[in-house]
Amino acid sequence: MATHAPMLNQAASQQPPGDLLIKFWGVRGSVPTPGAATARYGGNTPCVEVISGDQRLIFDGGTGLRVLGEALHGEPAPVQAHIFFTNSQWDRIQGFPFFLPAFFPGNCFHIYGGTATNGASIKQCLTTQMLKPGFALPMQSMQANLDFTILQPGGRICLGEAGETTVEVIGLNSQVNAFGYRISRQGRSIVYATDTNPDQLDENLVYLAQGADVLIYDGTYADLSDQGAKPRINPWDTALQVKQAAQAKYMVLFHHGPRQTDAHLDRLAARLAKITPQVTLAREGMVIDLSNLT
Repeated sequence: MATHAPMLNQAASQQPPGDLLIKFWGVRGSVPTPGAATARYGGNTPCVEVISGDQRLIFDGGTGLRVLGEALHGEPAPVQAHIFFTNSQWDRIQGFPFFLPAFFPGNCFHIYGGTATNGASIKQCLTTQMLKPGFALPMQSMQANLDFTILQPGGRICLGEAGETTVEVIGLNSQVNAFGYRISRQGRSIVYATDTNPDQLDENLVYLAQGADVLIYDGTYADLSDQGAKPRINPWDTALQVKQAAQAKYMVLFHHGPRQTDAHLDRLAARLAKITPQVTLAREGMVIDLSNLT
């Protein structure tokens, strides 16, 4: 799945749409990390776009959402998308105030999320971060149609005229009320589970990811041992256990820690390549076309 595997293709801006396509716009966790040491893997916080037929799905609104917004602003109007938030922590929502298409009338965004640990809805969380003095413009200045839906674990959403794209929801990591999502279309599936508990195997996640073509999984704690940190678990153990238990075909480690430099991630990728070619590390601009899966 990395450069040695056939399913990865060109940068997102160069890849023609497929029936089920993944584009990575932000892959970093906790805080943006721009700079020379993180340039190749990328420093923007989480944002993943999934093209499913004629539906555009966006997962999380970290600073990668700003970059995606610039690309979408160049497309013919109106722009429409479904935006799913895994949780309301800062690195998942901080790009939303800079999402350019939301400021233009005629565009339409369906926004989904759960309830934060303080009881706030996803709409309240997004609204609060745009209040002064934290931001200059309130959410009311966004002229696009913004439609909000509160999700619950166990929910299922059908998208498209015939409901051919489905999104299933489970609860992950109760400390932050995080969600995981499974996107399915025409027998293919993607699981986005990027705020997990690294200390134990989550049976709900194994169920959600059963037989998935691509499992995008939290890699923040994959290996910190050569940075002088005491690892919370043996490197990659839980990630590989989840993949094996779920019989997922490919795994993409995502949500890289802010201290994980390109050099560190290169070392991790090299170690993983010796274990299995079906696990790789996410990079900004990386594209996965599920029609190329073998």
